[in-house]
Amino acid sequence: MENSNNVKLPDNVLPIIPARNMVVFPGEVSHISIGRESSIAAADLAAQEGRKLGLLLQHDPAVDAPAADDLHHVGTIVSIVRYVKAPNGTRHLICQGEERFRAIGFASGYPFLASYADTLSDVAEEGPEIAARTDLLKERITEITSLLPETPMEFATALAAVEQPGALADLVAGFLSIDAETKQTILETRNLKDRLDAVLAAATERLEVLRISQEIGAKSKEKIDKQQREYVLREQLKTIQRELGEEGAGPELAEVAEAIDAARMPEEADKEARKELKRLQSMPESSAEYSMVRTYLDWLTALPWSELDSEEIDIARARAILDDDHYGLEKIKRRILEYLAVRKLNPDGRSPILCFVGPPGVGKTSLGQSIARALGLQFVRASLGGVHDEAEIRGHRRTYIGALPGSIVQSMRKAGTRNPVFMLDEMDKLGAGFHGDPSSALLEVLDPEQNGTFGDNYLGVPFDLSKVLFIGTANVLENIPGPLRDRMEVIELPGYTQEEKLEIAERYLIDRQLEATGLTKEQVSVDRAALVEVIDGYTREAGVRNLEREIGGLFRHAAMRITEDAQAHVQIGAEDVAAILGPRKFEQEVQMRTSVTGVATGLAWTPVGGDILFIEATAVPGQGKLILTGQLGDVMKESAQAALSLAKGRLASLPMEREWLDQNDLHVHVPAGAIPKDGPSAGVAMFVAIMSLLSGRKVRSDIAMTGEVSLRGLVMPVGGVKEKTLAALRAGITTVALPARNRKDLEDIPASARKQLEFIWLETVEDAMTAAFELEPDDTAKAA
Repeated sequence: MENSNNVKLPDNVLPIIPARNMVVFPGEVSHISIGRESSIAAADLAAQEGRKLGLLLQHDPAVDAPAADDLHHVGTIVSIVRYVKAPNGTRHLICQGEERFRAIGFASGYPFLASYADTLSDVAEEGPEIAARTDLLKERITEITSLLPETPMEFATALAAVEQPGALADLVAGFLSIDAETKQTILETRNLKDRLDAVLAAATERLEVLRISQEIGAKSKEKIDKQQREYVLREQLKTIQRELGEEGAGPELAEVAEAIDAARMPEEADKEARKELKRLQSMPESSAEYSMVRTYLDWLTALPWSELDSEEIDIARARAILDDDHYGLEKIKRRILEYLAVRKLNPDGRSPILCFVGPPGVGKTSLGQSIARALGLQFVRASLGGVHDEAEIRGHRRTYIGALPGSIVQSMRKAGTRNPVFMLDEMDKLGAGFHGDPSSALLEVLDPEQNGTFGDNYLGVPFDLSKVLFIGTANVLENIPGPLRDRMEVIELPGYTQEEKLEIAERYLIDRQLEATGLTKEQVSVDRAALVEVIDGYTREAGVRNLEREIGGLFRHAAMRITEDAQAHVQIGAEDVAAILGPRKFEQEVQMRTSVTGVATGLAWTPVGGDILFIEATAVPGQGKLILTGQLGDVMKESAQAALSLAKGRLASLPMEREWLDQNDLHVHVPAGAIPKDGPSAGVAMFVAIMSLLSGRKVRSDIAMTGEVSLRGLVMPVGGVKEKTLAALRAGITTVALPARNRKDLEDIPASARKQLEFIWLETVEDAMTAAFELEPDDTAKAA
């Protein structure tokens, strides 16, 4: 075979193959895969010319092109038994180690590493010490092979045939699973006694590892076998106990039995719990029903069947807490204190269910928290907004997978006591669907005569809610179903006046936003005039949520200036508000809207508080029709018809003839046409707007009015007087015309608002004309 590399290598030079993590001992047959070009060239040359190879271990396996300094200089001369070229270009060698050698110098000029070799023979040693070590090594390796069932039979045959101690040490070292550096140390050890000691140490360590692994495996198998045996025995024991009628709680259910005893349930619930526990004891743990029954018992034992917190009712302390948490709301605070006083005198009496109704942001939820703090009781809250399934209140029956109790029972478990303050939030936003009506499920919860035996579908036993202090909240009372509303005492929380908002901002909102932005009062301060500007020009609401957001905007701007410009203190005045928050969002439109004839200012009630409403009337050529626009509801359209009839009845006092009405259409429009509007309270404003158009007189720009009109010209009472009055005050109105029969509602209006407004009480539409057109009494008589 010709040398394909055309390399001529002297006989005393040995081609070298660097080995990664591999040491071959003399007498050992090994498989070697070669991928590096230099190693392939050396192997090709040796295979073609029938030469031997030298294997030297690398110091660092990561080096891809090792030089002489990267290799150990003691290695093994091997002969090639079989040489295979793989399709991917690699070479596979089956080689046999022949003898040790030392590389005494590396030759250059070859495409592979080559070295002059000095063979190293064993130092012949005999004696009792060598013999003893040889026998001990044979014992160790025999025991190792007994612990390794995959050991080939050929190895035992080869081991028995070895007589030389050095060859035995090399054979065992090659067989043991030890690291390459340890093998290299053994290979370099020529002293036979020292080599046998090194191999003995490695064999002993390997034997200990195998013994420990065998013990661990045996223990694991024993544990599994023991568990299987216990399971079979336990099932047999249950069968025996069932036959004897002596079923008892197993160790895994002892805690459940103790929890049932500790729960001190009522008789009916206790009986049900023990019946379910008895069923559980007879079930295998692998049963699907086992986990369902166990979860049910966990719920039963976790509920506060007998836990009651002691109430600490101190009226003076409660008053201080309410005053500390809320500004204003004197009527509401008085009603809450009355409620607490009655509860203190008659703790066993049935408490009424309170329901706070008012626009968003007026403090309904925080009032409930203050009541809980005043009583020293736990506070829990369940939001009913969007609930449309009765099961969310009463729970699902246990036959359903993943069933749970309803929100009432879940909240009671969270409270951990049978007498918390329980707030049912957003009651006016309950829904209803094909799953049932959740408001009907609340009837039992909120009825003091029935809630002592509240039935949750999941529990299946009554739960006593009679000690719970329920408080409901809603934005719109009319959206709460009648039977549910009848079970509650409604306490209305109308909006705040500008002065009240200012006080709330200074007392509460500023501190909250300072904490939220990480600022202190030494770093930023807001002038009172700036707060007034924010309230007047940037918020128009009954509550204070938007006001708090705008104050937060001021403080965030201050935080930016402090961190960016390194200012020690930022002072925000009224002149800075527009630069921070942008142009004013709300302007005084009253004078502009009422500067022409046919425009009157009405007052309206909305779910978020009161608002002003502009009524515009104009005439266009037509056939005497009444045109109504602005998304008006049926009731409001009927009010416009009644107002027009009243106006037509007073044509004698007006400058135009009836023919003029027959030749023109009367168009009544209420701006903000995208917002639906309804209700009868705009009747008087519509009448005044129509009379302003027909008489050519302008309506006063500082007056707003509300009231329903009858065909006899009477002004009928309306609702939402406080909210409407506060809306007029916010809009810059100074005079409010109200039905005379609403005079009783005057005390609900804050004293500060009453001082700023002039009230005109209307008995008839003539009173409205007098107030709106500033007519003299004689002129009023003529108009009538």
